[in-house]
Amino acid sequence: MIPWFNRIPAQRSLLSALVPAVFLLALSCFLSLLYGAGSIGPFEALQVLFNQGSSEAYFVVTELRLPRTLVGLFVGLSLGVAGALMQAVARNPLAEPGLLGVSAGSTFAVALALVMGASAATLTVSIAQIGALVGCFCVITAARMQGQNRDPIRLVLAGAALSSLLVALTSLLLLYDQRAADEIRFWVTGSVAGRGLDQLTAVLPSMFIAVMGTVHVARPLSSLALGEKVAIGLGHNPGRIRLIVIVCVALLVGAAVAVAGPVAFVGLVVPFAARALIGPDIRRTLWLCLPIGPMVVINADTLSRLIAQPAEMPLGVLTAIVGAPVLLAIVRARRLPTL
Repeated sequence: MIPWFNRIPAQRSLLSALVPAVFLLALSCFLSLLYGAGSIGPFEALQVLFNQGSSEAYFVVTELRLPRTLVGLFVGLSLGVAGALMQAVARNPLAEPGLLGVSAGSTFAVALALVMGASAATLTVSIAQIGALVGCFCVITAARMQGQNRDPIRLVLAGAALSSLLVALTSLLLLYDQRAADEIRFWVTGSVAGRGLDQLTAVLPSMFIAVMGTVHVARPLSSLALGEKVAIGLGHNPGRIRLIVIVCVALLVGAAVAVAGPVAFVGLVVPFAARALIGPDIRRTLWLCLPIGPMVVINADTLSRLIAQPAEMPLGVLTAIVGAPVLLAIVRARRLPTL
C-alpha cells in the first residue's frame, strides 16, 4: 500500500484548496487571541474584541496574545516557504531547515556574536541570516555530491551530523559566557512568547526581499524539477536559480530564528501537506504553504499554552513532538516520495 504522502492527489484547482486553508488560518488566529495559559479566559478575551472587558483582559489580549499571534504568522510563513524551496532546489523531500542544520547555523551564529560582545537587540537578525546562509551552502553542496541528490536518507544523515556539531558548539559557547547564555536561552527551544511588534518590524525588510526572490524563481524552479537539461533548454540558469533560492532560504530562516528561535519540523510538514492537497507543482505548493505554515505554528503555540497550564510548553518542543512521527513515517515508507 502506498502511504498518503506518496499518492498523487487528483487534479484540483488551487482556489478550492486555498480558500478553506485561509479560512482555517483566520479561525486559528481567532482562537489564539481567545485562549492562553493565564487567568483571562475566552469570554473575557471575546469582550475585549468587542471593545469591552477589564483593563487586565485588554492588556493580555492586545499586548501579549496579539503580538505573538502576528509573530506566529510570520514564523510559520517563513519556515513553510523555506522548506518548500529547499525541497524543490535539492529535489529531496526530506530537505528541511531544522533537519539539515540551517536553523542550527543561525543559532550558532547568534551565540558566537553574543560571546564576542554583540548586542542581541541590534545584530540578531543579520547575524542569524549569515549563519543560515552558511548552512544553506553546506546543504546544497551535500545535495549535489555524488549520489546524495538521489538518496534522501543520506542527505538527512549528513544534515543531522552538521546540526549536531553546531548544537554542540553552541552549547560550548554558552558554557563559556554566562551573559550570552542568559540572552540566548529562549532561542534554544523556540518560542513566540514575549516577542514584540518591534522585533517583527525589524525582520519585515528581509521578508519582503525573500518574497520578491521567491516570486522571481518560482517558475524556473518548476522547470528545474524536470532536470537541469530541461531547465537549460527552457532558457533558465540552474546555478543562478540555486543561488537565489539559497539567499531566500537564508533570509527566511535567519529572520524566523532571530524572532522565535529554532522551531523544528515546520519546514518538513508544511510542504508535504501542501503537496498532498494539490500536487507537486512548486508554484501551487508555495501558494498553499502561505496559509498552512502560519496555521501550523499558531495552532501549536495555542496548544503549548493549554497543555501545561498555568505554565507554557516551548513551541519548539511541541512541533518536534508532532513532526518527529511524520518524519519516521516518511523514512519507514516502502517507497520514498520523489520530487
